[in-house]
Amino acid sequence: MSKIDSFIFDLGGVLIDWNPEYVFLKEFNGDRKKMQWFLDNICTMAWNENQDAGYPIAKATEDLVLKFPEYETLIRMYYGRWVEMLGGPISGTVNVLKKLVSSKKFKVVALTNWSTETFPIAREKFEFLKWFKGIVVSGEEKTRKPFEDIFNITLSRYNITAENAIFIDDNLRNVEAANQLGLNGIQFINPDKLIDDLKQYNITIND
Repeated sequence: MSKIDSFIFDLGGVLIDWNPEYVFLKEFNGDRKKMQWFLDNICTMAWNENQDAGYPIAKATEDLVLKFPEYETLIRMYYGRWVEMLGGPISGTVNVLKKLVSSKKFKVVALTNWSTETFPIAREKFEFLKWFKGIVVSGEEKTRKPFEDIFNITLSRYNITAENAIFIDDNLRNVEAANQLGLNGIQFINPDKLIDDLKQYNITIND
């Protein structure tokens, strides 16, 4: 096993609780089935990821309104009330991050699929984002996970060797893409599972 000297963290779903449900469940009066249909068929994750890769939010919104005019009010809510989709930090993972950074044994960076238009809100809200050596934001790079380009940008920019790095992401698709490039991918389930998974790399996070 290669010696681990670097960590690459995803943000949303790993360190930051982000969920469109925080807006739309109320709008659908608690009807989870109707809300899920809307998120699966109208304001989809694929549509959101297009903005994460640099497509302008205003243009994306108008495109969708044109396609689904009967859902205009709800479509405009997606980015109009985007800040309400941001929950708090996932404190257990923030604690892991803090231990890794303070140990000074590792280079710790972030790689996030996030629109360049909304990321400044997160930067202001979450102090721990300042702990990273650097953050690669997909919207700024005009590409996103799971595409190879964004991983290569991250490795090159911060002089990271893939086999010496652990990549942590809640999306299995992204973890599998990282593994293909020689990174040591861990799918994030919850903070306790992450702490347990790190033990296989002889990395112990103490309380």
